[in-house]
Amino acid sequence: MCKIIAFVNQKGGVGKTTTCMNLAAFLAIAKKKVLLIDMDPQGNSSTGIGADKKTLSVYDLLCKGADIKSDGLIQKTMIERLYVIPSNVDLGGAEVELAQKKTGREQILRTQFNKVRRSYDYILIDCPPSVGLLTVNALTAADSVIIPIQCEFFALEGLSQLLNTIRLIRLHLNPKLTIDGVILTMFSGKSKLAVQVAQEVANYFGDRLYKTTIPRNIALAEAPSYGLPVALYKKQCKGSKAYAALTLEFLKREGDTEDDLSELEAEARDVVGAHKAKINDGFQNVTFETKEEERYDTDIKSEFEPGEVQKEIINCGTSEEAILDMNNGNTIIIPSEKKNKDGTK
Repeated sequence: MCKIIAFVNQKGGVGKTTTCMNLAAFLAIAKKKVLLIDMDPQGNSSTGIGADKKTLSVYDLLCKGADIKSDGLIQKTMIERLYVIPSNVDLGGAEVELAQKKTGREQILRTQFNKVRRSYDYILIDCPPSVGLLTVNALTAADSVIIPIQCEFFALEGLSQLLNTIRLIRLHLNPKLTIDGVILTMFSGKSKLAVQVAQEVANYFGDRLYKTTIPRNIALAEAPSYGLPVALYKKQCKGSKAYAALTLEFLKREGDTEDDLSELEAEARDVVGAHKAKINDGFQNVTFETKEEERYDTDIKSEFEPGEVQKEIINCGTSEEAILDMNNGNTIIIPSEKKNKDGTK
């Protein structure tokens, strides 16, 4: 039976689109029939999967009364068994148009998905970084949500608001909506902050946190510019291996037996190679193989103590070292009760 999953986080830049798009691609590689829905007006999922954004789009489905079975709305992609309904700039005005509808505006996607859900194993929805009517439509239609979280402090700040939104959707529109899982993205085991964020998320979500984490990887950023998922762009990179491992973990959670997964794992390994990340339960002693290609390797050589100038040394693959003042940059320094050298807290 088809499962509809919304990838949601109202904070932008957390790897939501990258995760939704690449998980859809690997599920298709694993012989699952997948429909990817791009609900973000930026249309990044559509671009990253190589879809034609000049044809019918999600906007026509939501605001123009187009039927989901209309010719040209659902597009084939370069990956067998992966299909997409693209987004384009027209979707940017959809919330204004939907706000003018007095009834049924939150139920449009659910009604349309019911017409085709028997034709797919999974429908994955890439939601916009907001909690407007587009996201509400997606959450009303979904069976569950997956929350990608970047391993930084600001990503945690908005999490309570997102969970409250999910609670309200359950209460008023979709009582069967569940949290399927949480995925940590842009993770680096060398960063104390990333490990602390991972620990906080693990403490709160428990078993719902995926053990597979997504590392920072330049290939994940490059692949969309070629209109390719990372599995087709650079199959042996760290990011591709991580999403292959995530797909296998996802399928195990969905009830695929070990016998079934042995064949799927072999096929995924042919595409991306073996995933080598090692994760201890609870993130108490985290060891990840997160080192990027050598010229992009980042090494933190500082102690995170408040009140002191912190510096990060970045190895750029040259003979010189770039020094960044972390107090004046974007790095978050977590306050602690550790005493400074002068005895103050």
